[in-house]
Amino acid sequence: MADTTWSDERLIAAARGGDVDSIAALVSGAHPHVQRFARSLCATPEDAEDAAQEALIVLYRKIGTLRASGALASWMFRIIRNECLRRARLMMCSHSTTFSAGRSMPSAEEEVFQRLEAARVAEAIATLPADQRQVLIMRDVQGISGRMAADALGLSTAAMKSRLHRARAAVQRMLSDPAPGVRSIREGGGIGG
Repeated sequence: MADTTWSDERLIAAARGGDVDSIAALVSGAHPHVQRFARSLCATPEDAEDAAQEALIVLYRKIGTLRASGALASWMFRIIRNECLRRARLMMCSHSTTFSAGRSMPSAEEEVFQRLEAARVAEAIATLPADQRQVLIMRDVQGISGRMAADALGLSTAAMKSRLHRARAAVQRMLSDPAPGVRSIREGGGIGG
């Protein structure tokens, strides 16, 4: 039977009012729902656990700022989504830093372009369906072997490769047009030009 007490209007209203027992009951009841959503969105179980924990901390600290009791679930899920995206961006940035460690320091302009591109890639990855996002992050961001990724996802190697191919193709389509202004900056020789 599904636990609906965590999203009960009276419980949420009491928690918003500062009732400590209601806040504790709300956080406790929300935990399995928050974890389940985080597991579907984040790349790794560790990231999912961290994102869920962060969402529960925000819930505990900021429940009084929630405007409408009915918005609790969407508020929590937005926090988790943002935390998973933040973690994916950090992972991509550290991956690109490791990759380019052998080269000289990039110019300020190159650094701006790298950040713009990393943000675009992270946004494109975030729009993928959960099954494609997971396999893409595992293989291309974390560098996990195909066999290990397939095993972790409970897939055959062929199914994992198929998902990875679809994910890469979708990201490539989304990235095929440069970010607004980037083409003119690169080709025109400056921001004003």
